[in-house]
Amino acid sequence: KTYSLYDDVDLEQLVNEMNSSMESVYSTQADTALLLNNGHMHSPHNHHQVHVHAAYPGHGQGHRRHTPPLPTTSSPSRERLRHSQPMHIQAVRCLQEEQQLRPASLPAIPNPFPELCSPAGSPVLRNCKPSSKAAKKNIVKVWSEDGAGKVVEIPADMTARDVCQLLVYKSHCLDDNAWALVEHHPILGLERCLEDHELVVQVQASMSSDSKFLFRKNYAKYEFFRNPLNFFPEQMVAWCQESDGSIPQSQLLQNFLNSSTCPEIQGYLYMKEPGRKSWKKLYMFLRRSGLYYSTKGTSKEPRHLQLLSDLEDSNIFTIITGRKLHNAPTDYQFCIKPSKVRGDCKELKMLCAEDEQSRTCWMTAFRLLKYGIVLYQSYNIPQQRKSNLSPFTAPVRSVSENSLVAMDFSGRTGRVIDNPVEAQSAALEEGQTWRVRGRRLFVCLPVIHRTQVWFHGRIMREEAHKMIIQQGQVDGLFLLRDSQSNPKAFVLTLCHHQKIKHFQILLCEEDGQVFFSLDDGTTKFADLIHLVEFYQLNRGVLPCKLKHPCTAVAL
Repeated sequence: KTYSLYDDVDLEQLVNEMNSSMESVYSTQADTALLLNNGHMHSPHNHHQVHVHAAYPGHGQGHRRHTPPLPTTSSPSRERLRHSQPMHIQAVRCLQEEQQLRPASLPAIPNPFPELCSPAGSPVLRNCKPSSKAAKKNIVKVWSEDGAGKVVEIPADMTARDVCQLLVYKSHCLDDNAWALVEHHPILGLERCLEDHELVVQVQASMSSDSKFLFRKNYAKYEFFRNPLNFFPEQMVAWCQESDGSIPQSQLLQNFLNSSTCPEIQGYLYMKEPGRKSWKKLYMFLRRSGLYYSTKGTSKEPRHLQLLSDLEDSNIFTIITGRKLHNAPTDYQFCIKPSKVRGDCKELKMLCAEDEQSRTCWMTAFRLLKYGIVLYQSYNIPQQRKSNLSPFTAPVRSVSENSLVAMDFSGRTGRVIDNPVEAQSAALEEGQTWRVRGRRLFVCLPVIHRTQVWFHGRIMREEAHKMIIQQGQVDGLFLLRDSQSNPKAFVLTLCHHQKIKHFQILLCEEDGQVFFSLDDGTTKFADLIHLVEFYQLNRGVLPCKLKHPCTAVAL
């Protein structure tokens, strides 16, 4: 008997019918066992047939009703063949009959794992299966300052900050949030630091085959957020001239970051004429809509303004080939390169500023007007990490350090010094002893400073200039090198107010001991490490303290 899903089924009657069907199956199994005991041949398919009938009680009951009893006079092989032949039941038929046997009045048992029954629409399985885009890895090769390269495999959504963190981890460098990934074009002579939020794979897709990524420090990446007035002179900011007064630092940055305001940088720039080596001096305006130049003096009227380049599809680069190649009027060159241009020099907008401060102002304003609040968010990420650390008003001392006591081992047995005055004098005497030992150690090991990250050995003056410029001309950026003019001396190269200065470190002798000094022997140090540590805490004769070591990392 079949039931439709829309019939009103009596549950008690259905259960009785199913019980009667099971009894008929058991009786069929008993008859078959009796035939086997009477000497008939046993077929291995009989049990399979019984199980099929038991699984579908309706079929088993109907089969027993229509099967005649075994005759004693007929051929036994023919009867055995009929009973041992299994019944083929299609899967579709089984599902249909199961649906027919299920009463509509009974609630269906909910499946506790429905997502496993439908892999196509399963959110769990869909999330577990990696997409082709996410699973695809991209090969990126990054070069260091010493010419060594490292190949990294990154996903498509990895930013420049993430790649720098990966390289810092692999190279065991100090993570001071000053590392940057540099897009370098050797044929064009251009390079720029990638913003922390930029996707490395997308940038690599727009680069030519000869271009590469460099891994170096850039201390000036977010320096304009700390000292904005040093980056934006009042004579170049339009609203400062209109207000006839100085503007607060906070208001200066808000005008750049707020999309509703219209900041403007103005001033003279040299522009290289297309297809020529001649340069033309023009008065230019940098706005959110792009870089314009005036065709009539310093006029701001729209009819006198010509669009030189937009900001959305362009990036600003520093020219590293020098002024002689392009016959530039000054050394402070930069250029605007469209993102789609790879190796065509005709599409480049070559520009030149009067001094380093003007060039820094134009390039910084270009970044701020293009990216806006995204730059400030990238700057705040390491600042938030620092703020999450628990602040301590005093340095934490260990338990063993708190339990230290002054001891006197001058006699046969040691004794604890209870008198604080005596303990202090003993500490001073011990310090003098260690200073003498340090001087003797220096005589034995005069090259201990060569292991420091700020010492760069025998490099030329021009190379030191180049390294300072590449790592950001911020106050306190320094390096030490061997002197080219005096083989026994050293040179401290220091950046202050975007100007690079050099100070010679001379050796002086006193009582048979050798010292290093920056001020003709007034302040003497046993080695260069002590000298650097002193001027990191004290300005002394220098224009500023030593803050940022110029580092060359080896990948």
